[in-house]
Amino acid sequence: MKTVLAQLKQYKRDTFLTMGFTTLEVIMEVLLPFITARIIDNGLEQSDMSAIIRYGILMIAMALVSLFAGAMAGKYSASASSGFACNLRESMYIRVQEYSFSNIDKFSTAGLVTRMTTDVTNIQNSLQMLIRIAVRAPLMLIFSMFMCFMINRNLSLVFLAALCFLAVVLAVIMRRTVGVFREVFDRYDDLNASVQENVTAIRVVKAYVREEHENQKFQRAAEQLYRLFVKAESMLALNNPAMMLVVYGCITAVSWFGAHYIVAGSMSTGDITSLFSYIMSVMMSLMMLSMIFVMVTMSAASIRRTAEVLNEKPELCNPEQPVMEVTDGSIDFDHVSFAYKEGTGDDALEDIDLHIRSGETIGVIGGTGCGKSSLVNLISRLYDASEGTVKVGGRDVREYDMEVLRNEVSVVLQKNVLFSGTILDNLRWGNENASEEDCREACRAACADEFIERLPDKYDTWIERGGTNVSGGQKQRLCIARALLKKPKVLILDDSTSAVDTATDARIRKAFRETIPGTTRIIIAQRVSSVEDADRILVLADGKINGFDTHEHLLKNNEIYRDIYESQTQGGGDFDHAA
Repeated sequence: MKTVLAQLKQYKRDTFLTMGFTTLEVIMEVLLPFITARIIDNGLEQSDMSAIIRYGILMIAMALVSLFAGAMAGKYSASASSGFACNLRESMYIRVQEYSFSNIDKFSTAGLVTRMTTDVTNIQNSLQMLIRIAVRAPLMLIFSMFMCFMINRNLSLVFLAALCFLAVVLAVIMRRTVGVFREVFDRYDDLNASVQENVTAIRVVKAYVREEHENQKFQRAAEQLYRLFVKAESMLALNNPAMMLVVYGCITAVSWFGAHYIVAGSMSTGDITSLFSYIMSVMMSLMMLSMIFVMVTMSAASIRRTAEVLNEKPELCNPEQPVMEVTDGSIDFDHVSFAYKEGTGDDALEDIDLHIRSGETIGVIGGTGCGKSSLVNLISRLYDASEGTVKVGGRDVREYDMEVLRNEVSVVLQKNVLFSGTILDNLRWGNENASEEDCREACRAACADEFIERLPDKYDTWIERGGTNVSGGQKQRLCIARALLKKPKVLILDDSTSAVDTATDARIRKAFRETIPGTTRIIIAQRVSSVEDADRILVLADGKINGFDTHEHLLKNNEIYRDIYESQTQGGGDFDHAA
């Protein structure tokens, strides 16, 4: 709760103003029945017109003050709750941006989306209710009870008995529903995950005619969520009968005992009239408190899930005095081991001892799951090594400012991502200050200019979200051009030319040699043709170095590399089958 409420920030003033105006509104409303009793006792029964007018004007003035206070409370509560939700979403989004890959792995994409939308909306509604109704209801209850005790102490004991009964009922309901609502929001994650997966892969779904299967999968997730909500709401439904029992019980008791007091002459008509008004105020306060109880019960799970995101500490952070310059593109792995989950004994990389000179072109090849992507992720410090040291430019990557390091170590990942915007907008992710000519030059090096020039709007062509209106090969070439705009000291291509033909692949590699000769280039590929002209080729097998030499020497001395080469050059197909 403390973590979440810290996001009020600049809206604390609006929150306190809401509480202040709500308090003023309650005071005016509580005093109105008291004035009504005075009109009856001192005005109507005494036939005193001046008293009626005097108290009537006072009631009108108090009603206007109450109206003004209510309007202002509504205005400031809307501002505070909406601003709070905005801050909460921004803080969560910023925190996610700070996460390392290992942090992100703890949350599903659908789970993060649910937390920033459904959960934050629940918390926003709860805050708006709390700063108004949670202030109004207790104050109204306390003030009304005080006035009741002033009128008749014995009769007011009825309310205390009712409050004790209601407190026990609400405590039982809340204890049973909190856990159910926690499970409800976990199931929201599953539902959103099903939608996200289906929409993202809609082409595959249609290609394999799996619409019915996906519909059934979504229906199961929706029905499970439905059953949990029915279970939770069924428990909460007991709240209303309990409230009605208390309300009508109090009215009956006060009517019965009040009649006796009037007959005995110990209470006036005005007193019993105002007492009934206070009864309704007390009952309304109890009903509002039950509404708060329902909302808080629902939002408790949302607060916990939101706090999980905010409290998650980034596992990677800058040192106190970071190095702000990468001197060259040399790379050294000194007996490095790495596991995605430490302590499991399942290492993705084991005892990697590797030394790459600045400006070299290094090919990386191996079977699926051998650790190729894990290896290059350590260079740009997307993960930290479990054991050993990774160095770039002669310095441990953990000594660098991460932005400086990642600006100098440019990575084109396996999953190529383009964002909605023009081609130029996407290219300038590599360098926001790049001129159009710089972009054109990078595209020529990546062999992307040939298809861009054929587009009607050329570099101003709009790219749909996710790059759905360009082919896989075109997307890869745009991502390579984007990386080249950074003019990095190390360029990593993680299987980033798999969707282009071999001739285009060769032209891209030739352009690299001519345009960025001093940049260290690491090319992960499935095709031997993509890496055979590299200065040296790294062969990985089961997370270990199996060979590291030139193409010619590996053909002679490395069985795995030779099998891969022969399987591809003699029509054997994918090297994974040969292995």
